[in-house]
Amino acid sequence: MELNLPTPDSALAVVAHPDDAEFQCGATLAKWAAAGAVIHHLVCTDGAKGTWDPTVDQARLVATRQEEQRAAARALGATGEVVFLGWPDGELESGLRQRSQVAYWIRKLRPDVVLGHDPWKHYRLHPDHRNAGFLAVDGVVAARDPFFFVEHDIAHHRPSALLLFEAETPDHAEDVTGFADAKVEALLAHRSQFETTHDIADADDSDQKKRFAGWVDHTLAEGGARVGVHHAELYKAITRL
Repeated sequence: MELNLPTPDSALAVVAHPDDAEFQCGATLAKWAAAGAVIHHLVCTDGAKGTWDPTVDQARLVATRQEEQRAAARALGATGEVVFLGWPDGELESGLRQRSQVAYWIRKLRPDVVLGHDPWKHYRLHPDHRNAGFLAVDGVVAARDPFFFVEHDIAHHRPSALLLFEAETPDHAEDVTGFADAKVEALLAHRSQFETTHDIADADDSDQKKRFAGWVDHTLAEGGARVGVHHAELYKAITRL
């Protein structure tokens, strides 16, 4: 297990839904932001199905989730772009149109590191996570070579590393000791998701928020134990791009 990339000048998290980046790599993004990196988010879907309430106004939920994602990025210290591709939640495909969009933003934002879902995780239930992972991988390939999507009229760009989170066979860790609080703060910005993903039934219950923070701490500590640090986030690293 390798530990810590050099702090990149910029990084781009390519994720399926608002809150995915904060759950999977939020502490890493906060660490890099604190060290001066420009952090960008690219969210592939509109998040319109992120509720258990069948009476919710989905258009309002989409707007709310975009506001929450921007607030979460600020909580991480991110100063880059927050981009929403707007594909319907639950219906994301990893086709050429979507790949073109991801490659376009990689070329436009020119990140040193791209982070995304590991699409090869066995028995992955949510199709958006699987397809967003393929879009991150395929988008990097398309962005790096000049004859893919020439209609972009933007210079090709080759990131130095691709970090895949949720990996079954991680081989890279980022020591995020000291950044658990930033991860928690960013996740708590996603208030619309308290019931569905945070296990917080009452948004005003401080004990439930403390329990959630404890879960985040425990998860980071499990990662840290694998590499001999207090807190870590784990990835499959691909550096020959």
